[in-house]
Amino acid sequence: MTIIIALLLFSLIVFIHELGHFLLAKRAGITIHEFAIGMGPKIFSIKRDVEYSVRLLPLGGFVSMEGEDGESNDPNSFGNKSILQRASVIFAGPFFNIILTVILLIPVIIYIGTPIPKFDKVMPNSPAQKAGIEVGDTIKSVNGESIKSWEQLVNTVHNSNGKELKLEIDREGKTQSVNLTPAKNEKGAYQIGIAPVYERDYLGAIPKAFKMTGDMIVQILTFFGQLITGTVPGGIGNSVAGPIGVFGIVSNAAKMGIINLINIAALISLNLGIFNLLPIPALDGGRLVMIGLEAIRGGKKLDPNKEGMLHLAGFAVLMAFMIFVTYKDITRLF
Repeated sequence: MTIIIALLLFSLIVFIHELGHFLLAKRAGITIHEFAIGMGPKIFSIKRDVEYSVRLLPLGGFVSMEGEDGESNDPNSFGNKSILQRASVIFAGPFFNIILTVILLIPVIIYIGTPIPKFDKVMPNSPAQKAGIEVGDTIKSVNGESIKSWEQLVNTVHNSNGKELKLEIDREGKTQSVNLTPAKNEKGAYQIGIAPVYERDYLGAIPKAFKMTGDMIVQILTFFGQLITGTVPGGIGNSVAGPIGVFGIVSNAAKMGIINLINIAALISLNLGIFNLLPIPALDGGRLVMIGLEAIRGGKKLDPNKEGMLHLAGFAVLMAFMIFVTYKDITRLF
């Protein structure tokens, strides 16, 4: 059952990516031959103005557009559209994956909740306990500075450098003052030994989803930089996953509940979107680079046949890399 869930989830993420390409191509009036989910032989197809198909291997998908990888005399071919139209069609796929990530993270953030400066736990023998802070207390201010969020409280304690802090706390509607001195934990950060209450913030989850997506993008780009420089901790083979590895991750997440599954789906969607923006031939990023070069050349087009061959070579390299990571996935299984 978990394998089926993994297949459906991965297919949904690919569908959203290809839907981005499809909708912008339709908007630009480009002739579209096929909208496919999966690769390899067709197992289902239906013909309207466009052929919609599902293919055997759940390894991706594509939108086949007239003149995308070769010359065409069709006025509605991809190559005969403006630079802006072509760039928007190519960028739409990764962009839809990024937006999907934001949408998926919203229920995750709501479910987990947002920490507030009200205490759910007070650690034994901690500075907070020694100062008389109790479960249910809420910090109103530190050294006269009003505390509005848990993050603000954490930063204030971290930046104290171990100096005594004067806290105003609310206990059952009454304000009390306590003094305490933060202590260093095993990581060298200052803390006072409290754990927050988590509240569900429905409206606040939206900006937090955008911020979390931005933070994840930075982490992904940092990882890709480590891949290029060969400085990935543990080695490249142990740090990347192919289809088998991804299905395993999704299957494990499905066993742990719907929220874990949604969270993993958000991460996979974002990785797919950012990976496709890398400036590698055959990927969306590589195609955007070619369109950018055309713009720099004053609209002088590159030879479409040569560009098609370059993308084909890039695709071959990507397939070789896919075989490598799939082999690593299989060896990890055993």
